[in-house]
Amino acid sequence: MSQGVFPAQKKDGTRYYRASVTYRRKHISLGGYRSESDAGNAYREACLILESQNPPLTLSDYDSSFVLPFEKWVVLINFRDNKMYFHTPIYVRPHFFYYYYSPELVLKFDTDDLFYYASHKIMKRGNHYFAADFGMQVNILNRYGIMNYAVCGRDYRFINGDNTDFRRENLFIINKYRGVSFVSSKARYCAKVHINGNYLIGFYDTMEEAAIAYNKAVDILKQNGCQTAYVQNYLENMTKDAYTEAYMRLPVSKKIYELTFPKNQ
Repeated sequence: MSQGVFPAQKKDGTRYYRASVTYRRKHISLGGYRSESDAGNAYREACLILESQNPPLTLSDYDSSFVLPFEKWVVLINFRDNKMYFHTPIYVRPHFFYYYYSPELVLKFDTDDLFYYASHKIMKRGNHYFAADFGMQVNILNRYGIMNYAVCGRDYRFINGDNTDFRRENLFIINKYRGVSFVSSKARYCAKVHINGNYLIGFYDTMEEAAIAYNKAVDILKQNGCQTAYVQNYLENMTKDAYTEAYMRLPVSKKIYELTFPKNQ
């Protein structure tokens, strides 16, 4: 049997081979392979990555002809260079880190997020990134106070124009409340609620006022028999008295008051 290769068997009896390497006293699994030769090549490839010097192998040297997957290259090179082992494809820099979703797609995060992404794998659906968290797919924008339905350019933007740079200093939140959007032509915030289509609640001077008006409209709808489970906005830095004053003062469209709903809705 080749060095670093161990025979194994699946539940259905199929035989395969596992490869692993020990580096800096850490035992690193390199995955399972159909043949002993593939597992042996994986072991030798890992040794080459970990022991290469003058110059060392880098991620730019990777191509599809190698046995080890690209993610494992990232893990091994980071461990070699930074003496930190992570199961996810992270490469640490002095004040931030890269998360290599693929050789072509590299995300950038603050060091403060290192612990989270070291144990949470990122997935992509369309233009949205998710992390597997307790069996659910959680939009990574939620970590920055950005809602799932938020639209880039309308509700938030990347300051340097790089939509792969998720460092907090690069994220500017334009709007963080449900049912609220900024209307540049009016230079005011618009509040809307969705009831088989969007209903205008009104225009307001601040996003906080629009968020409170949204809450007020939801309360009115519930009083009129609407059974939709709307999630209301929470204004973290507003006192109860200030919230109540704004709630009583802010107008809501007459159409919201006039909506009624059947009891068996």
